[in-house]
Amino acid sequence: MPGLHYLWIQHQSFMGMAVAASLLQVSNLSVRLDGEPVIENLSFSVGEEDVLTILGPNGSGKTVLLQTLLGLLPYTGHIQWRRKYRTGYLPQALNQNSMKDLPLTVYDFFHLKNSSPAKNNIIKALATVGLDEKALNRKAAHLSGGEFKRMLIAWVLIGDPEVLFLDEPTTGLDIGGGETVYSLLQRLHEQQRLTIFLVTHDLNIVYGYSSNVLCLGKRGYSCFGKPNEIMTNETLGVIFGPNIKLFEHSH
Repeated sequence: MPGLHYLWIQHQSFMGMAVAASLLQVSNLSVRLDGEPVIENLSFSVGEEDVLTILGPNGSGKTVLLQTLLGLLPYTGHIQWRRKYRTGYLPQALNQNSMKDLPLTVYDFFHLKNSSPAKNNIIKALATVGLDEKALNRKAAHLSGGEFKRMLIAWVLIGDPEVLFLDEPTTGLDIGGGETVYSLLQRLHEQQRLTIFLVTHDLNIVYGYSSNVLCLGKRGYSCFGKPNEIMTNETLGVIFGPNIKLFEHSH
């Protein structure tokens, strides 16, 4: 099961934050799986304490990109990290449905991590996401959808990561539940000065939660920039198809 990773970097925000020092520089990145191109000639950069939102349809390489940045897949091109970072990874496959037949308590689930965290550290992580100590003895699969997602975020926070990789963290939640998770991530970002790589299909959160947006389309198309520069009907049409439109409204 994915745990805490350490990444070496070789030197080369939420909206409104000052421009951060470069944490990651990716140049001409290409990834092939089973001989087929998934990512082609991709270049972008990420600053410290940035939130990079990664958008794209299914099959565009979003999960492959996260796994490549974590050092889990071979690639060509250049991935240059500034220094060694503690990182946490929440994979899309780690969801409540995949655990419905497993008799794991929340405490058991945390001990699936390679680090085998101390009980006090688990309690601290749960408190950070608004869950109390009583949750430890509950079956993980019996938590509500929102509680389960918060438990996953607490699980990722074990080991005090500096960089989070989150692959579709609100899958399976309704709009209200998704907004709660994103609000939690925003608070953690501000309090713990995290850098976040966020894969999502939720276009509603891009403006409010992203420093930059990376769009991945099929057939090697990509774009990168600030949300107000990237999120146009033309770009969304290329990425998701002509039926996706952006509507602006004021309150």
